[in-house]
Amino acid sequence: MRRLVIVAMMMAAMTAAAQVPLLDSTQMPNAVHFLPPPPAEGSAAFMLDEAQYRWGVEQRGDSARLAMALGDAVWSVDNICRIFGEVMGVDLSKEAAPAIHRMLTIGLVTTDQAGKLPKNRYMRIRPFVRYNEPTIYPQDEAWLRNNGSYPSGHTILGWSAALLLTELAPEHADAIMARGYEYGQSRVIAGYHWQSDVDAARLAASAAVACIHADKRFQKLMKKAKKEYRKLTNRH
Repeated sequence: MRRLVIVAMMMAAMTAAAQVPLLDSTQMPNAVHFLPPPPAEGSAAFMLDEAQYRWGVEQRGDSARLAMALGDAVWSVDNICRIFGEVMGVDLSKEAAPAIHRMLTIGLVTTDQAGKLPKNRYMRIRPFVRYNEPTIYPQDEAWLRNNGSYPSGHTILGWSAALLLTELAPEHADAIMARGYEYGQSRVIAGYHWQSDVDAARLAASAAVACIHADKRFQKLMKKAKKEYRKLTNRH
């Protein structure tokens, strides 16, 4: 019994450690300094945001696209592994691909830091709040109502994952990046983000992924993930 308790404690500690970012928001590229502020109301850019919001609402009439957007609304590394694993034809679960899963977990919790400073700086109101209209995923409405919209955190997650997995599996690059793009567009369809939030998030994620590649700890994680991927796909 004591041995089981110790093992359980060790597993819990490892899980907690995997959720700690390699770099915090102050060590990442500060998007406040390299991205423009969100479009001002009344500007041509904001009119495009409004048009894209209505486009997103229209997309909900496509049952397949609506189902994709609903699936994309779940923020978790396991969900990311499911989404991109289907694209790649590889099981990326923690059980089947522990090294890849760990690389993504640590990599994505780190790139997520890239959105914190601009979100806090601008505290942009989300479209569903501005228009007082429902989203497709009401479970998140209460806690995101007062959370900054610019840039999109979900899009940072999805675009970062697409970039990392393209490095891992370049033979699937086109399909991975296409799915990463649609992951961001799902946030417009869901009603949680303006198009400019999503566009800015892709740039912030790109900068964040470049930054973590300079970290030797992440380099080791990626090296192990690549080795595991070659083994899983019989590539030598």
